Amino acid sequence: MANHPSAAKRARVAKRRAARNAAWKKRMRTAMKKVRAAKDKVRAEQELRRTVKLLDKLAAKMIIHKNNAANHKSRLTRLVNAMK
Repeated sequence: MANHPSAAKRARVAKRRAARNAAWKKRMRTAMKKVRAAKDKVRAEQELRRTVKLLDKLAAKMIIHKNNAANHKSRLTRLVNAMK
């Protein structure tokens, strides 16, 4: 337990931010699953656009690293492009 008031506040803030980041990451994983689960290419492209926007937003907020976002976007784009 924190002994100093500022350390106690930092612990509270860290807890709030961790919860917020976890929620964002859950949204990211769900969006990526929607792209992979899409049956036809048109639907997959729509989901990909939404997912790319979300990944860019997370990278900008520094919730995930920009290279992590780039890797996910690349893999998902290759998957959608390979669809018939």
